[in-house]
Amino acid sequence: MASELKPYLFLYGRCAEALEFYKGVFGGDYEAMKVGGSPAQETMPPGTENDVMHASFTSDVASFFCSDGMERKKIDPDEGNISLALHVDDAARGQKIFDALAEGGTVKRAIEEAFWGGRFGNVVDKFGNDWMMTLP
Repeated sequence: MASELKPYLFLYGRCAEALEFYKGVFGGDYEAMKVGGSPAQETMPPGTENDVMHASFTSDVASFFCSDGMERKKIDPDEGNISLALHVDDAARGQKIFDALAEGGTVKRAIEEAFWGGRFGNVVDKFGNDWMMTLP
């Protein structure tokens, strides 16, 4: 897979509803993984078993990732509900990018092995942009 950047929408309990809405708007389809039965269930708050842990939406017009997230809050455009999901197919280059984004920012999760394969990390850059990075 080549390197790729996609928006990652957080919908705080309304992800399934939003996926159906965007399917009607853009056409296309999606794949979604629920919290219940996933390896992440142990780290999620009680009562979130039916929440969408991760979904991938694809149409000929739009492509993005989305999730209910780990918390419940009002969808507030001023607060931000979008992360940037960056897949880098070269591990060394990806680590260099992650480290550069972390300068003056905040590492939320250091790059480490991910249960779905590859490695994953999360950083907020010095401008407040949230980056979710996947590396081989």
